[in-house]
Amino acid sequence: MSRPTVSQLRAFLALAEHLHFRDAAAALRMSQPALSGSVAALEESLDTRLVERTTRKVLLTPAGERVARRAENVLAELDRLVEEVRAVRGPLVGPLRVGVIPTVAPYLLPVILPRLAREFPALELSVHEEQTDHIVAELMAGRLDVVLLALPAPAQGVTELPLYDEDFVLVTPASFDLKGEDVPRDALNELDVILLNEGHCLRDQALDVCREVGARAPSATYATSLATLVQLVSGGLGVTLVPETALPVETRRAPNLALHRFADPAPFRRIGLGYRSTSPRAAEFEALAEGVRAAIAELGTGTPGIRPA
Repeated sequence: MSRPTVSQLRAFLALAEHLHFRDAAAALRMSQPALSGSVAALEESLDTRLVERTTRKVLLTPAGERVARRAENVLAELDRLVEEVRAVRGPLVGPLRVGVIPTVAPYLLPVILPRLAREFPALELSVHEEQTDHIVAELMAGRLDVVLLALPAPAQGVTELPLYDEDFVLVTPASFDLKGEDVPRDALNELDVILLNEGHCLRDQALDVCREVGARAPSATYATSLATLVQLVSGGLGVTLVPETALPVETRRAPNLALHRFADPAPFRRIGLGYRSTSPRAAEFEALAEGVRAAIAELGTGTPGIRPA
């Protein structure tokens, strides 16, 4: 019996997780025939059937269930070995896989990436933009090293490094007459607040603000991105809450808008880094957080809606 390879174990573990060849191949960013070949090669090397192929999905055999459990432990230890070697080599050297939520990525990455490139020239950064639940699951599975998200993280075993707080700003059609410079939160009671689709943490944060004052959020109008959300407001379909860092980008693209800041204490969200609490790269992630905080400090100069956390 020959020994399984790491690539064979990774392919089989992805298949065991998704129970579908196409989905497993997509998760590993490889072709479906390549993944099928790796699983078949693993079965051949172990001389046993690991999966039962049906017309619609894949089922694990008893042997497959045992191999999946063992493969998860083996790959976790291999990843840990690599992380320990990187930690000894020096801070932020080599590959770093970062997950970022969509309501942060387009506004923060252009600010922080040039700075990180200057401070850590040996860093090989790859960025994956997905919603919170997905990047946290990828983090805990070892497929991401660190994530940039709104805190708190929705999982146990994630160490959080707060970076900055940013206020929510009320964005309305220009025709809306809201008296005063600082809008009280209960003004939302008289407005139709439109939100992002389910799955976006920003949706949940906006709902929390609405619930605090008993405001309504109609179920008929949702958007898949902040850009679409602001365009809907520009078209007169309601109002919305936009985080401070997104304002310069999104409001520039939409006419007929008015921006209203809330009276203190303004609703806000906290953005931070998250990494596995078991990772040996904690010192590296602290250095990464310091670099991000420095970039944010420059961005927030003169903007009261952005503050160090």
